[in-house]
Amino acid sequence: MIIAISGLAGSGKSTIVKLLADRLSLPTYSVGALRGQMAIERGMTIEQLNVLGENEAFTDTEVDDYQTKLGASGASFIIDGRMSWHCIPQALKVLLMVDPDEGARRIFFAPKDDRADEQSYASIEELRAALAERNASDRRRYQKYYGVDFMDPNKYDVVVDTTHLTPSQVLEKILEKTPKS
Repeated sequence: MIIAISGLAGSGKSTIVKLLADRLSLPTYSVGALRGQMAIERGMTIEQLNVLGENEAFTDTEVDDYQTKLGASGASFIIDGRMSWHCIPQALKVLLMVDPDEGARRIFFAPKDDRADEQSYASIEELRAALAERNASDRRRYQKYYGVDFMDPNKYDVVVDTTHLTPSQVLEKILEKTPKS
């Protein structure tokens, strides 16, 4: 079984991946972490890498090739990445949505732990604007390189708006659609 989690920043992807992994005893992979490492290795923030990616396909294709190979490995796992649903078509495809104000609030007040690729913001409003630009950049890149919109809910098996739900409630909505082995 492969579960591919996609969604907006602040929708709870990382939290849900951890909860699913604990419940299903599956390993996890994060495309965001791979791209973050790519940014750090180049002395960039993730935002700067995204801008570079609008003209340089390698910023996406390297990680997308990796997840395509991972999907073909026959292994079971959970992966979070905006294009995981596209790169691993046999996965249970999950899209997590969140109100942009709530997503920015969650990120702004979250502990700043292991994301050295992330820029700091002075306010929730400034962060919200940066997240809107990040989503727009992602959409431009994925349209340019793959001809798809990662925000199209018709591409997913499960779509959950996490704005007013607890992580446990989101987890249960996903588990309801998870194939039983």
